[in-house]
Amino acid sequence: MTNQENDLKVIVFQLVNKEYAVPVHNVQSIEKVMHITRVPGVPAYVRGVINLRGVVTPIIDLRKRFSLEEAEESEHTRIIIITVNGLEVGLVVDAANDVLDLSTDSIEPQPNVVGSIENDFISGVAKIDRRLLILLQLDKVLENAA
Repeated sequence: MTNQENDLKVIVFQLVNKEYAVPVHNVQSIEKVMHITRVPGVPAYVRGVINLRGVVTPIIDLRKRFSLEEAEESEHTRIIIITVNGLEVGLVVDAANDVLDLSTDSIEPQPNVVGSIENDFISGVAKIDRRLLILLQLDKVLENAA
């Protein structure tokens, strides 16, 4: 098996002071924040929908989804458009930082932290030098969301 077969290419983004990663094959695009139309009767973490090149796309605020403190948008705030199981959804993040190749050997199971809501959404943790990347389980993040 070659090294490329053991690598996972990910998009790294920031939320509060942590770095998260999602597989690049799930990412369609990274957009600046645009007008989001609120939709009544949806969970609080669903900010609404956007019209992205003619496609109505639901937008999820990951800070709210993970019950993290709220913050105002900055010039670095981005919407990462992902596709999971044929569903296109936008994730609001504090900043999109990097594209990295992760060796699957560097990915460990998530540590058990009692009481952390975001644990339900984590598939593993990758160590790269001094960085820790939290890998998201996107199907869990989107469960009951769209």
